[in-house]
Amino acid sequence: MASENKQLNQIQILEKKLDSLIQMCNSITEENELLKIKQAELIREKSKLIEKTILAKTKVEAMITRLKSMEDMS
Repeated sequence: MASENKQLNQIQILEKKLDSLIQMCNSITEENELLKIKQAELIREKSKLIEKTILAKTKVEAMITRLKSMEDMS
């Protein structure tokens, strides 16, 4: 009888540990999905910033060219 109670207790402890691991796994999976979404957003944002930087560089270079040509005309 005592042996059966001990085994039952061990099984219950294992069940609690397993439930805890399952919950942890689900939590990590959810966090991972959120991180993937955030990463995709950051990649899109980075791409937009690169485009804006290139556009700004092009505009600045065009202004410099115009200023140099105005200077040459003086």
